[in-house]
Amino acid sequence: MRTQNISQPIRTIIADRVTRRGFLLGSGAGITAVAASGFVGSLFSGAAHAQAATSSLTFTELKRIYDKTHHVADGYKADVVAAWGDAMQAGQGAPDLRTMTAADQASRFGYNCDFIGYMPLPKGSQNSDNGLLCVNNEYVSFNVMFDEMPDDGEGGAKMTLEQVALCKAAIGHSIVEVKREAGVWKIVQGSPMNRRITMDTAMALSGPAAGHAWMKTAADPEGMTARGTNYNCGGGVTPWGTVLTCEEGAGDIFAGDIAKTPFAAVLERYGYAGDDYYGFARSEDRFNVEKEPNEPNHFDWVVEIDPYDPTSTPIKRTALGRFAHEGSTVVVNKDGRVVVYMGDDSSFEYVYRFVSDASYDPANLATGRNILDAGTLSVAQFAADGIMNWLPLVHGQGPLTAEKGFADQAEVLLKTRLAADALGATPMDRPEGMEANPITGRVYANMTKNKKITAEKLNAVNTRPENFYGHIVEMIPPGGVGKDADHTAGSYGWDLFVLAGNPADPVHGAKFHPDTSTDGWFINPDYLTFDPKGRMFVATDGANDFGIADGIYGIDTEGPARGLPKLLFACPAGAEAAGPCFTPDGTTLFVSVQHPAEDSATLATATTLWPDFAAGGVPRPAVVAIQRIDRAEVAS
Repeated sequence: MRTQNISQPIRTIIADRVTRRGFLLGSGAGITAVAASGFVGSLFSGAAHAQAATSSLTFTELKRIYDKTHHVADGYKADVVAAWGDAMQAGQGAPDLRTMTAADQASRFGYNCDFIGYMPLPKGSQNSDNGLLCVNNEYVSFNVMFDEMPDDGEGGAKMTLEQVALCKAAIGHSIVEVKREAGVWKIVQGSPMNRRITMDTAMALSGPAAGHAWMKTAADPEGMTARGTNYNCGGGVTPWGTVLTCEEGAGDIFAGDIAKTPFAAVLERYGYAGDDYYGFARSEDRFNVEKEPNEPNHFDWVVEIDPYDPTSTPIKRTALGRFAHEGSTVVVNKDGRVVVYMGDDSSFEYVYRFVSDASYDPANLATGRNILDAGTLSVAQFAADGIMNWLPLVHGQGPLTAEKGFADQAEVLLKTRLAADALGATPMDRPEGMEANPITGRVYANMTKNKKITAEKLNAVNTRPENFYGHIVEMIPPGGVGKDADHTAGSYGWDLFVLAGNPADPVHGAKFHPDTSTDGWFINPDYLTFDPKGRMFVATDGANDFGIADGIYGIDTEGPARGLPKLLFACPAGAEAAGPCFTPDGTTLFVSVQHPAEDSATLATATTLWPDFAAGGVPRPAVVAIQRIDRAEVAS
């Protein structure tokens, strides 16, 4: 079992950290000012809210509601754009989800939609009426896909092999061309750009781990290729026109006794249990670790896809590290180097940053090709004085040596979690969505929750035991505001932006702007994005456990309304909100509604049949387009 690495004197700093004053008021001050001011948390300083709070978000807040369908604020609409099984190719009709085969699913829109990337057409334009929706399909909820298939841990054994094959075809990634006509977004059926990427798609391996002995399998003795992708959760979009899709763990798709493999300690650290939860090993020996011990090493990476070229081969970029990737936000630093921010979505895991060796030239998109194969991956360490340091995961530095179990840089990356442990990185409360504010340059990271954290394991940035509620961390690069921020610096300032939960319940210990309404507070921040003006929009995952809907909340990050959220959209029963993504003009906010009715024991007792509500039908995960009825900017 893992030994926790807590490098801070915890008990002595928690109370001090959450009561000190010294708010930067969005000044963009550098590291020195952050350190000198002590705690910089605006939400814990009474002086920070001396002015009347007028949110820059002018919409009328949605009244909190949780029922069988979705809801959106007055003056807005939320239309379904693409749902599980929707036709993508010419000649396909409406899906029959009760009889759909794996072969049919492989060319239809995938299941549990998550991250969304909107890629304008033509490539390089800012077209906000025609583009590609690049959507992750994370996993399947077989308890509400098939009759009499309860989520009791036995589904992998109970499903027929055809059902298992359908599940494999339903996950991965969907690319569909969409157009907005008369204010309505629709799939362009039969577009040559439409494409599915599944557990059977051929992929290349690149970067330091490509060709390594641990990557060689019976199917590829050279260790340069992989097959398929799964648990595609977070993601990112690159300025050179590709999409990064994140593999968030693969432990439960494998069978076999991990103790019988050469990587037992690594697989245990990565949560591999060998329980074959989805039955994949019943259909393919490659998913049995006793028969193909290197196959797990092909997963838990960031995959780069070129959506503009439907013949291109997806590439697993091993230089970005191996862990339960949640988010891969790309920023081009002022010196041209490419920076990728990533979280490892599991309790007590870490926040990471990759900085490329080479520089990107926006006038030459080709300079982005393979730029993610060489650079420095670092892990974050947060101190109680408001400073965070990036610790490089570089072979030969500090404890990352052959004597300590890291033979070369490939092994550092294949064992990223263990390398971060060795460096003393700060364990976090499940790092998920991460985004940089395009106006201020500050970077925000959602900590969804960590019910496992006890008082003895608290640290300066994760301050609540049994954190069922989550929080948002603000990371402040030095150098200035916006494009002047230095995202390659070794040290940043940091802040606690909000502590999620119900402010009216002292047990939660929530901290929002004091003017937050009874409808505006949220629980379990998961994704976040920014509109063109730099207003944050947060998607939540887990509020259902508290009897409220997951949804989308808008929130200012600067000015007197800093930290004041407003509810815009609410999901139907059992669903989470995910992957919020704006069109370039800010007039459409695409949102994934994932796993509706997943809280049901079986399909027969489904809490909702959203979005079709057809008798005898099934609930369908879907992407919705949120727009103002007057077609103005969503957040105007």
